Amino acid sequence: MSISLLRSHYIFCIILSFCILSCNEKQKESPTKILADTITPDYSLTKDQTHNKFSSLIPPVLIVKSGAIIEAYTEDASDAQISVDSDISVLDSLKFDPIHPLTGPVYIEEAKPGDVLKVTLHTIELGDWGWNAILPGFSFLADTIKGKYLKTYALGKDKKFVDFNEHIKIPLNPFPGVMGVAPKTGEMLSTIPPRANGGNMDDPNLVEGTIVYFPVFVEGALFSIGDAHAAQGLGEVCGTAIEAPMRFVYQLEILKNKEISEPQYETDTYYATTGFGKTIDQAAKKATLYMVQYLMSEHDLSELEAYALCSLAGDLKIAETVDVPHMLVSMHMSKDVLGKK
Repeated sequence: MSISLLRSHYIFCIILSFCILSCNEKQKESPTKILADTITPDYSLTKDQTHNKFSSLIPPVLIVKSGAIIEAYTEDASDAQISVDSDISVLDSLKFDPIHPLTGPVYIEEAKPGDVLKVTLHTIELGDWGWNAILPGFSFLADTIKGKYLKTYALGKDKKFVDFNEHIKIPLNPFPGVMGVAPKTGEMLSTIPPRANGGNMDDPNLVEGTIVYFPVFVEGALFSIGDAHAAQGLGEVCGTAIEAPMRFVYQLEILKNKEISEPQYETDTYYATTGFGKTIDQAAKKATLYMVQYLMSEHDLSELEAYALCSLAGDLKIAETVDVPHMLVSMHMSKDVLGKK
């Protein structure tokens, strides 16, 4: 074989290898992600269409039918009191009244008390920046660790991690810290603690592609979303995540044949129940009981069988510890274990 033929054969092999690798990388991309990229929202909400309480009396900013797909822009948790250029002195003048601007609420025409609202998180897109702070008196170890702290981060929709320092990198895993429906009360409730209506769950598992279920307490459901987090560990122990503005695309559907007491969620790989309580113990017991009930209802297990399966294959996870007076715990059950996809 001539030198020129050898060279041509070598170049062809390199090109073929590159094409195979490229195809393999495309095959690894989640089908859910590919689908999300093709979704066109029916409606769009701006980050100015907000409220920061939970109540049945807050008027909707949008009325839709079940199945609607909505694009919602959200402000950071401080409602723009902190900026990317802020220094630690901004914490001295931080006001808590504007905290948690939530985009919404959205009224779903078919929603009645006793129904379940299914929320599919199709797209979560990072904003340009975020912040993380330690506020005196507001953290899991507030009695032990004192002082103030603030660090801002440059973000962006294509960013995958941030530098905590020159050696430590934090992967970005954006999700909404607050999602929920209106409670059955006209009282203007704080958004800080999670409740049966959802709210400030701060569960970092609620990422793009997740389906979240909420019990409906009032006509129209009145769904809101906000307090977006770019990165957060389970527990959110210092009191804040990387708080950031974001863009969400989500779908709202009303289910008439499902009954739950508190939010539940699922991904392609597991089903999860949640429970809130004034202690981790209370919250964990509720999350476990709700998983037992789910297994009995959806997988035809007896109460004792379901309880045993929770012990053998269920994973309790502490979602948040700082949103006083309530904490949130979830239980995850693998769909591989259940023989279900």
